[in-house]
Amino acid sequence: MTAVFPIESARPLIEARSSRVGVLLVNLGTPDTADTKGVRVYLKEFLSDPRVIEDQGLVWKLVLNGIILRTRPRTKARDYRKIWNNETNESPIKTITHAQAEKLARSIADRDHVEVDWAMRYGNPSIRAGIDALTARGCDRLLVVPLYPQYSAATSATVCDEVFRVLSRMRAQPTLRVAPPYYDDPNYIEALALSIHAHLATLSFEPELIVASFHGMPRSYVDKGDPYETQCIATIEALRQRLGMDASKLLLTFQSRFGNEEWLQPYTDKTIEQLARKGVRRIAVVMPGFAADCLETLEEIAGENADIFRHRGGEEFSAIPCLNDSEIGMDVIRQLVLRELQGWI
Repeated sequence: MTAVFPIESARPLIEARSSRVGVLLVNLGTPDTADTKGVRVYLKEFLSDPRVIEDQGLVWKLVLNGIILRTRPRTKARDYRKIWNNETNESPIKTITHAQAEKLARSIADRDHVEVDWAMRYGNPSIRAGIDALTARGCDRLLVVPLYPQYSAATSATVCDEVFRVLSRMRAQPTLRVAPPYYDDPNYIEALALSIHAHLATLSFEPELIVASFHGMPRSYVDKGDPYETQCIATIEALRQRLGMDASKLLLTFQSRFGNEEWLQPYTDKTIEQLARKGVRRIAVVMPGFAADCLETLEEIAGENADIFRHRGGEEFSAIPCLNDSEIGMDVIRQLVLRELQGWI
């Protein structure tokens, strides 16, 4: 007897696509709107991340939902409105990150199988939306670039956490690479030095010293092993050497404290206040840990800290813009991306 084998039922075939490489630039985030509601939604997502606030226990949840989210959004919304890009109805960090992605895409356009997109860790466009957009364009390899020169668990690591969460829900995952921190990259140090020189040349005064302000972090996070402080110090030591300045002329400080816990010191606002009280009359502030100007640079430093300095006797204060999407800033990002794409392009 001749054996009869059943014919397999027809199955839909997965369309084969040409291999493409995706690059996803990721920055911290921003509210979608500069009002109390928009800021509340943003702060809830941000402050509910265990990488940002490690103790997410009952006490914190009560404080967050019962106090912080009832009071802080109104105040922070006023701050966001001071710096809001009204032309595009978005915060500067979103405008700049979008521009960085567009300029990166143009600068590597000769690699015709590379696609570039951008995302925010908190808020929109989300990391999920960015990955979906790149895979929809046929990208089966993905380079994620956290736009933080210095690594910390509360910034770079939480970007990876979210990327992994998105990939965990995907049937066809892209092959993944994550760009490392670039805190001592010679291109980055050179760009910082050139940006400082260029800005100082535009001023009508000569600063007596420069304050370098990095975003703060609870001391306990570093005590547990976070390398952030060490990398900030390495950045400033390299920048001092490049500029020919010692520690008395290029100061290292940390800004943006939150809560009652001890944070990394010296504090930026206290340092600026002390400088004015001691008779320093002219200073400039650079913020090397930010790839794009945002609330912390435009409102906290250029606004609040400038007021602190002048109210304590200081006369001339200038905040040096971040590298943003400037030519030298984009060269740092482009060189980083091309280096990390070796073997893929």
